[in-house]
Amino acid sequence: MNDSFKHKGLRKRLIQTIKSKGISNKSVLSAISKVPRHLFMDSGFIDHAYQDKAFPISANQTISQPFTVAFQTELLKLKKGDKVLEVGTGSGYQAAVLCELGANVYTIERQGELYKKVVNFLPSINYYPKKIIYGDGYKGLEEESPFDSIIVTAGAPFVPKTLLNQLKIGGRLVIPVGENIQIMTLYSRVSEKKFSKEEFGEFQFVPLLKEKE
Repeated sequence: MNDSFKHKGLRKRLIQTIKSKGISNKSVLSAISKVPRHLFMDSGFIDHAYQDKAFPISANQTISQPFTVAFQTELLKLKKGDKVLEVGTGSGYQAAVLCELGANVYTIERQGELYKKVVNFLPSINYYPKKIIYGDGYKGLEEESPFDSIIVTAGAPFVPKTLLNQLKIGGRLVIPVGENIQIMTLYSRVSEKKFSKEEFGEFQFVPLLKEKE
């Protein structure tokens, strides 16, 4: 799978764009500069791969806008070796960015079509999540909890308590909350029963759905 000088040059330009929008974490910028986003999209849409916008993929889903990926990832404040749960694998792009940062990634996808594709695709481009699970993201992944961080990559109408409960003390949950427009929300687990909450403005995601398809 080709990752040419042209692609790398386009990524460099993309990095300047998301820096201009406020992303400053050098590790996050470096990870996005290394992940070949064009490989996560149909080859016919190569011209769109390094524009800072979301783009449709199969199963009525989207590959997230690079700025949004960077923004959510920056909020996680990841350290190498952190155990991270991603809810909504989608194309696998966000999971690849997390892997590039050295996280131990567990990722859940409820769409069978996307799951079947990504479970083979990510290893083929040298990204190796610890587990790629076909399942209901609302339930999280109890058997692997607690997690240092949880990232939800679809719009949730409410915050699932199951996800909050699967955070370590000191852990961070980044989740877009709302129906048509979502508020990017960060929950930090302060103690066994206490969480702090911060909000970071409006975003738009495809909805987080229950059950598997």
